[in-house]
Amino acid sequence: MGKDLKDYTLDEIFQKVEEVLNKEPGPTQGIQAVYQYEISGEGGGTYQLHLSDGKAKVEKGEAANADCTLQMSLDDFRDLLLGNLNGTAAFMAGKLKVKGNLGLAMKMENVLRQYDVKQYI
Repeated sequence: MGKDLKDYTLDEIFQKVEEVLNKEPGPTQGIQAVYQYEISGEGGGTYQLHLSDGKAKVEKGEAANADCTLQMSLDDFRDLLLGNLNGTAAFMAGKLKVKGNLGLAMKMENVLRQYDVKQYI
C-alpha cells in the first residue's frame, strides 16, 4: 500500500500526475493547453502542466505563457485531486481562483473526474 496523498510533496504529486496522464492519456486527448498551478501554503509552488497531442509534461515554475492559471492552497489541491473537493464548488467558495480561460479549467475538472487518484498512490 502506498503512502497517503497528504504525505506527498508537491514535486512528487506533479511527477505522479505527469506519469499517470502519459500512461493513460485518453481523457486528455484533444486538449492543447498550458495549465499553471499556483499552490499556496507551506510546501507550495508554481507548476505548469503542458498538454498536447495526448502527451503531458510538467515543469516547475513559469516556463511558458499559461492558457489557464489555477490558484489554491496545497490542502485544497490535494482534496481536489482526491475528489473530496468539487472544482466548481471550490471556485464558488473562493478556494479556487481561475485566471485566463475558464472553459479550460472546466475541462480539467472533467479530466480529473475520469481518474481514480487513489489507485495511483
